[in-house]
Amino acid sequence: MTGRVSERSVRASAPEYQGALGSLSVNASLPDVLEEGMRGAREAELSGDLHEAARCRLAVAEACRRLGRTGEADRAWKASYRAARAAGHEGAMAWALWSGGTLARQRGAFRLAYRLLHLAAEAGERGGDVVARGYSLAGLAETGRIQGDYASVARLHEQLLTEARRRGEARHTVWALEGIAQMYRNTGRFDEALALLEEAAETAERAEDRRGWAWALRGIADVLSARDGDVERALTLLSRAEEACREIRLRSALAYNHKMRGNVLYRAGRYGQARELYAQALDEFRGMDEPRGTALSRLGLVKTEARLGAAAARTAAELTALRTDLERIGLLHARALEDRAAAELGIDPLPEPTGSEPGTERRALPDTGAEALRAADPEGLRSADPEALRSADREGLR
Repeated sequence: MTGRVSERSVRASAPEYQGALGSLSVNASLPDVLEEGMRGAREAELSGDLHEAARCRLAVAEACRRLGRTGEADRAWKASYRAARAAGHEGAMAWALWSGGTLARQRGAFRLAYRLLHLAAEAGERGGDVVARGYSLAGLAETGRIQGDYASVARLHEQLLTEARRRGEARHTVWALEGIAQMYRNTGRFDEALALLEEAAETAERAEDRRGWAWALRGIADVLSARDGDVERALTLLSRAEEACREIRLRSALAYNHKMRGNVLYRAGRYGQARELYAQALDEFRGMDEPRGTALSRLGLVKTEARLGAAAARTAAELTALRTDLERIGLLHARALEDRAAAELGIDPLPEPTGSEPGTERRALPDTGAEALRAADPEGLRSADPEALRSADREGLR
């Protein structure tokens, strides 16, 4: 593992807040970001400054996405892209495409996410915006990781971690540490996962990155619960993370926090409490049109209902339906996830969906994703001088 992030990077930056909004903190309240972005966009459009309009619409798109207002986010990133294209600014086009790709992943549209993020990486390279390119490559890596194809994205995560540390980018370092830790945790390497998550939390706290810190605490709580059965410490960490989520209005992160609290309580055998948390998370995810979180919350509910006495036939039918939904979303490990739940509940094997072969599981990414990841070359990030990037950030030039 490469050495830790440079101490020179004291505070995390938010490069998606640009132009007149460049002074906004990574911890800025999202409703405030939305208000500032809308005002800035209107002023830029009235004055005919298309580049500034694109940058303000980008901030609007990201605020709406993180608030769970996905329809508005979709309109905003497209407006940002149109303005950037009219201005002939490749870097601004890259950021708009990155936002659109990130939104597509959040909504479970993985093929579209790969396509938009690949286009964003190309536009970032053409426009010489190394940060937009880096974020787009990270988006591709995260999409593959969420789908469950760790073999395709593990090396890219490591490469991006190396580059983030080289440039002293605390926020991206935290993202990469958490992503690698998630893969370790899901493959049973709890000790290694915990070490990376603790480093991520420390780095985020030092950089005053409340968002990254909250996600890291959620990961630590998960490992402490799964590895050690340390329920109270896990719940305490989740409560601290929830405070940060509420402070910045991170609606999606808050829903995942509630789902994780349900996981911790379920593992502790506190099924009634777990059911309440899963139901709460399910309502939150449905309200945001986030299919992956919705399906995972449904899985938690099915398991708790089974523990509380639901009939085995009903549980098996619900797990089979969920497996189909998860596979439709594009989660490659859906079958293994559902089969483990069935075995845990003593109702395996689950019936095979119509037209599928027993014992089969998709392991390859869709062609769109595989091609995008093959083209994801982080070596181009090395062409940028780290000190020049930090200077540009300080002066608000990027």
